[in-house]
Amino acid sequence: MTKADIALELKGITKRFSGVVANDSISFQLKRGEIHALLGENGAGKSTLMSIVFGLYQPDEGEIYVNGNPVWMDSPNKAIDLGIGMVHQHFKLVEPFTVTENIILGMEPKKGVRIDIKGASRKVKELSEQYKLDVDPMATIESISVGMQQRVEIIKTLYRGADILIFDEPTAVLTPQEISELLEIMKRLVAEGKSIVLITHKLKEIMEIADSCTIIRRGKVIETVEVAKTNPQQLAEKMVGKAVNFKTEKQKAKPQEALLEVNDLVVKGAGGTHAIDKLSFSVRAGEIVGIAGVDGNGQTELIEAITGMCTIHSGEILLKGKRITNQSPRMISESGMSHIPQDRHKHGLVLDFTVSENTVLQTYYHPEINQHGFINTKARDAMATRLVQEFDVRTSGIDAKVRSMSGGNQQKVIIAREIDKNPQVMIAAQPTRGLDVGAIEFVHQQLIAQRDQGKAVLLVSFELEEILNVADRILVLFGGQIVGETTPETTNDQELGLMMAGKHEGNDSNE
Repeated sequence: MTKADIALELKGITKRFSGVVANDSISFQLKRGEIHALLGENGAGKSTLMSIVFGLYQPDEGEIYVNGNPVWMDSPNKAIDLGIGMVHQHFKLVEPFTVTENIILGMEPKKGVRIDIKGASRKVKELSEQYKLDVDPMATIESISVGMQQRVEIIKTLYRGADILIFDEPTAVLTPQEISELLEIMKRLVAEGKSIVLITHKLKEIMEIADSCTIIRRGKVIETVEVAKTNPQQLAEKMVGKAVNFKTEKQKAKPQEALLEVNDLVVKGAGGTHAIDKLSFSVRAGEIVGIAGVDGNGQTELIEAITGMCTIHSGEILLKGKRITNQSPRMISESGMSHIPQDRHKHGLVLDFTVSENTVLQTYYHPEINQHGFINTKARDAMATRLVQEFDVRTSGIDAKVRSMSGGNQQKVIIAREIDKNPQVMIAAQPTRGLDVGAIEFVHQQLIAQRDQGKAVLLVSFELEEILNVADRILVLFGGQIVGETTPETTNDQELGLMMAGKHEGNDSNE
């Protein structure tokens, strides 16, 4: 292979943050016209490495070569000048602006003294058509879907002349259909001569689209493999450092009395419509009930109603036989309910608080933590230290800001806190969103352990594999109503998919 065949090369890249080695002498090659996956657990150092390539960080040691020439990436502008573009996990778009205004931001083309919006819009349209991106140049960002916003980010890199594109966890926020469309877009980009680095921990996507894969574990390169010569099991073992069980082992459920009962629940959504429409179900001690459904069918409103975060229009909710309808979140929590929220940043953590501070968000007023109106920091820190050890939270210390941690470790802080409250009922909403296979396995084991201790677990997930793997009983939610009830043993993902789309009469699990 000649120098001309390599679009990007890293040699011995090392990066430290306050004593922690994020990248440890990493070497990496991206061939021209290939999709190269960068695989690793949450916190393995993947995003840090690519942020160095994009000039957001500078390495402490090591060299970067673009098209065979040594370069010093001192800013993103330098990376852009060298033909490198990055599509970030969290989009960098201005919501009230149009697609075109976002794309030209910072490098506005002029016609005389005025900005040439018409010319820019024409170029955006051409790029959209060339790569079949189907983006309307004049639509505002706030009026388009998340998947479409991501396409705007892709056009932004192409507009700036990128030949090397870095995608950072690009499918974390997309629906299954949008994921399929994105993978097709990536194939088209490579067919047009672009080279792509795909940062991910989704093995299925790597097998489907990548040519090569470099596995990083705890900041070090483990191996680079040809994807055609490997399989998901081997990749997972290299990533985590041990055998990973994709099927969570569990005994058959032994359900007892109902601990959570929802009767004729009605919750109003935006515009006064019924987001939840006369919904009734129960969750018994010693079972996991999975709620399957496509996003936007009332899942969020259901969770918020049960946990006291929104107003219930009519109907009732009982916890251990006691009415908790329209009670405050604190009262519901104190009555024996824990909640792993679907958005860990918005509802689960205070990102600028430390690990220790986040562990007591729900219990800071309890006498063991709070004395005469003051937090007993010694007791709080002792509790945090115990939880970090018990739940294998990877952090530089209990005084580390939660913001600085990977998504998987942030999620472990929430799960540790919620399980430590010893609830009777556990509400787990999208508990593994954005997590790697090792962290997913850990979360599933924790939920099953709660069930085996006689707790009632309600699992709400868009991931069919997760529902089929973890739940004992499955309810399908469509249009705010339960349209089917089944069990993992008597259904499959195709049948569930049809029910979720409202195209199938639900079979009853006791048929």
